[in-house]
Amino acid sequence: MTEKPPVTGPIPLHVRHAPSGAVLDLSALSTLVVQDVLELLLSTDDPSWRERLDELAEMTPEQKHEQEEAGVLAYEQLVQDMAEAVSSRVPVYGPAVARLASALLVAARRSVPTQRGAA
Repeated sequence: MTEKPPVTGPIPLHVRHAPSGAVLDLSALSTLVVQDVLELLLSTDDPSWRERLDELAEMTPEQKHEQEEAGVLAYEQLVQDMAEAVSSRVPVYGPAVARLASALLVAARRSVPTQRGAA
């Protein structure tokens, strides 16, 4: 990533050309999400996140199967709850909006159009 990204902060966004459009590199957002998850798990203010993870880790395959049979999806519920608690939005401010739009338009112009009516 030698080019300056169109959005440099607070969460940098890189735009890459792809044959059919563009690819957004959201690695900075991924890092932020991992940090948020670790903060939840290590929180002393709310130990329930760690407790729920520990309960899942300590379950035997039989216990997991029994829960699934009973309609209890502890893993899925923890995933959903964590997804709601972590960062999921990328703010883009001022001139960065125009730079991002421009980078996406350049990528769109460089993309190969799909074949229509091919049999």
